[in-house]
Amino acid sequence: MNTQNDNINLNPPAAETPVLTAPPAAGAAPLLSCVGLSKRFGHTAALDGATFELQRGRITGLLGPNGSGKTTLLKLACGLIAPSAGAILINGLAPGAASKRAVSYLPERSYLNDWMRVEQLVKFFADFYADFDSARAGEMLHNLGIEPKARLKTLSKGNQEKVQLILVMSRNAQLYLLDEPIGGVDPAAREYIIRTIIGNYQPESTVLLSTHIITDIEQALDDVIFLDHGRVTLQGSVDDIRAQHGRSVDSLFREVFRC
Repeated sequence: MNTQNDNINLNPPAAETPVLTAPPAAGAAPLLSCVGLSKRFGHTAALDGATFELQRGRITGLLGPNGSGKTTLLKLACGLIAPSAGAILINGLAPGAASKRAVSYLPERSYLNDWMRVEQLVKFFADFYADFDSARAGEMLHNLGIEPKARLKTLSKGNQEKVQLILVMSRNAQLYLLDEPIGGVDPAAREYIIRTIIGNYQPESTVLLSTHIITDIEQALDDVIFLDHGRVTLQGSVDDIRAQHGRSVDSLFREVFRC
């Protein structure tokens, strides 16, 4: 990490708890909260004492280089893996059956059966999730020019990723966890996908979006969290970061994580 610029301090003392600069709504409990959250795989610490809260109605970018713990954090929030120490809560509940009903998760890799037709996947999600909006899914498929009768395996990698994102964003969830939603799509489609993310989550919902492509996504973000070697090194609103550092989040990210 580049630490030559004395004006940039992205390593708060261990005892200091990072706090989002955006105030929570009156009387509202955090939608997601992490306290001392750690996850180890053998001798490797994927997350190391992460502490933060996410309020409702915000789009937060989870930013960091490869291996910083972004995917691990999203998997912990989904209950796919268990923490080694600390706690993570969704609506005040540990990840489990009740919390999973509030979460719509886009993994970095596809888990869909590629022999299925797109329309079959839409029906499958509609049958499985009570909050799934089939009409919304159909509209997005039409706008992106994806044929509903096409088998998933016949689509390009980028279009397969678009289908998965459409399925995730067609739920009326409280918390959307998106792992690299624009990483595999062409630049021409990124603007539509970003508009899809912005326009298809409810005002009381929250989006936590992991990415390393910040230039295109920064316009959509309310807040950011920087992760480095499993530690939260910066957290705050995009507007406050720009005002404090006099540069874009993308520019700051490139300087901090310069190789």
